[in-house]
Amino acid sequence: MASPVGSVSPQQPLFRAIASSTKRIYQLLKCISFSPKVDVQLTHDGIRFAADHSRVMQGVAFLDQSLFTTYTLNWPENAKTTPRFQMNFSALLEALQIFGAADAAARAAKTEADSYRSNLRNYRPDAFSHQTLGMPGTCCLVYAEEGSSLSVILEESDVKTQCNIVTYTPESPDDIPFDREDLTFKIIMQARWLLDSLSELAPLSPAQITVSALPNAPYLKLASSGAIGSAGVDFSNGRDLLETFSVREPWVQSFKFDLVKSASEAMRIASKVSFRGDGQGVLSLQFMVEIEGGVVSFLDFRFVPYITQEEDEDSEFESEEEE
Repeated sequence: MASPVGSVSPQQPLFRAIASSTKRIYQLLKCISFSPKVDVQLTHDGIRFAADHSRVMQGVAFLDQSLFTTYTLNWPENAKTTPRFQMNFSALLEALQIFGAADAAARAAKTEADSYRSNLRNYRPDAFSHQTLGMPGTCCLVYAEEGSSLSVILEESDVKTQCNIVTYTPESPDDIPFDREDLTFKIIMQARWLLDSLSELAPLSPAQITVSALPNAPYLKLASSGAIGSAGVDFSNGRDLLETFSVREPWVQSFKFDLVKSASEAMRIASKVSFRGDGQGVLSLQFMVEIEGGVVSFLDFRFVPYITQEEDEDSEFESEEEE
């Protein structure tokens, strides 16, 4: 049952948005598909999708209302909260793939088979894509009321399909904390450089990756080690490589390699990435994705670092004092 603050007439759904193509929506959401569930928040500016992995990794995709030809949220603009729910992420992605996103899935499969394509922007349509051929197709998202299913209505040519996906109360509504007021470093570079760096480290099958941001050379370094050896990638400080470079003090943290690698799809379709690290050691990777039509979308990933030996010893010391 809908709450009084969000109640609307029976003929008018709480939320309704129409997009001219499922392809753009699918490609952005695919980047955070590392979790089987997704937290969805409907706002007047767009739809926020957040995926979480054991509270050590979070991926957020924001679908701005400019991505939709029609966007309506019947909710008071001055309300402190907006509709929020959780749903099966795999079911949503499967629904979006029924029509227009088939091309994107095929290109992603080709990229996995050919590492050279990592330098290509795979969101660009090829000569035989649905978009290039001008094939019609729309995607309509409808959320009738709080607690109802999210309806995904896809229409292409004379075929119309409606998928109703069950929604439920979010389990983990809080984001991984990241202190923007206490940034230790901020580096902006092309996203493909990061993807190529991970490709260089991946053959070692490393368990973790160490990110070092330093005021002096090597400035930015990604290092990892595995059963067959160790490797590192250094980035020099130059406008042709690092567009923005700001390091307040040395920052060195280690993260699980497979988690950082989970952001590979975002690295493929994005044009730029912003590296940021706060005083608590949390790493933020914010990707800027340029979509046809001049629309820009952002993908935000946050990673919690491994606890260092010094921090572990400090925790044990504090526990002994309390006893």
